Amino acid sequence: MRILADENIPLLDEFFAADASITRLPGRAICAADVQAADVLLVRSVTPVDRALLAGSAVRFVGTCTIGTDHLDLEYFAEAGIQWASAPGCNARGVVDYILGSLLALAERTGAELSQRTYGVVGAGEVGGRLVKAMRALGWRVRVCDPPRAAAEGGEYCSLEQLLKQCDVISLHTPLTLDGPLATRHLLAAEQLQGLCAGAWLLNASRGAVLDNAALYQLLLQRPDLQVVLDVWEGEPLVDVPLAGLCQIATPHIAGYSLDGKLRGTAQIYQAYCAWRQQAATVQLVDLLPAPWLAAVELDPRGSPAWALATLCRAVYDPRRDDADFRRSLFGDAPARRAGFDALRKHYPHRRETDGLQVRVQQPAEAICTVVQALGASLNNGQ
Repeated sequence: MRILADENIPLLDEFFAADASITRLPGRAICAADVQAADVLLVRSVTPVDRALLAGSAVRFVGTCTIGTDHLDLEYFAEAGIQWASAPGCNARGVVDYILGSLLALAERTGAELSQRTYGVVGAGEVGGRLVKAMRALGWRVRVCDPPRAAAEGGEYCSLEQLLKQCDVISLHTPLTLDGPLATRHLLAAEQLQGLCAGAWLLNASRGAVLDNAALYQLLLQRPDLQVVLDVWEGEPLVDVPLAGLCQIATPHIAGYSLDGKLRGTAQIYQAYCAWRQQAATVQLVDLLPAPWLAAVELDPRGSPAWALATLCRAVYDPRRDDADFRRSLFGDAPARRAGFDALRKHYPHRRETDGLQVRVQQPAEAICTVVQALGASLNNGQ
């Protein structure tokens, strides 16, 4: 079996080398000539996989070690008889950690109380759904907009217009779809952005084109009251530098780049690959995960819930480090900035997830324990 893979996919040898030869290339550089002799193509979100890339090749299985599939031409796969798999939910916890860390930074910057804001989450899939669950467990007010789920399930969903009117924090977690009545490209365009509440916070960790970047830039020139966090960008890896300069937090598409999430993505594709080959999966992710650098934290029950939230989130991950690294890359000509964007992703430092953290509370303390459980960390209350 001949596998061509994005060089940034971790654990390729551990999962696939036993019965395959593996060729690694930079994801953005993979071209039609490279895939001609491959049986399997493994990618991440930066590689568009379509007819132009695969026509005439030997590829019969495509795996993307990511949640999203907007870079895959699924209609062509069906036509050509190519099996495919993605890794839904693999990095969802990492994105939740990113959003919570960003909210903490915005609260610190503005002096706002997180518990007093009203949160609007657009998209209630793997990522948005977990974010909503965590926020509600913290006792925060949350509204959710997800038209496909609302149509299928009913329930307490609201329209985008209602959400923009009722919420002063908007977090985008929708996939990118280009066509049809539910297309999400420029879901927030100039008209919708004008509807943001005074002092609103806007966060996008989904796909860059869900948010009209040019319209957002023009709005921010007029509305200094708005606080914006962008992890994804239209035209990436070439980022709108003036727009980044107006954001409170700007990062290079790394919201879900936890080590656990990346390894989980490879493991999910390995499972799908084994199913395609009708063979047993002999490698388990649990045997490959390294021990976390921070294994446990002990909290005094006299601490406040807000302090506990900030302490636990920042102990695992603080997005301000990534913001600082990214801003240092936003200089030079366009090729240099493209290269800098990809270099930050390729050499991203190890980062774990909050739900892998062991937390001990010295004595029973309901409010502190509620925070620990809302974050998904493992609780030992000292009993």
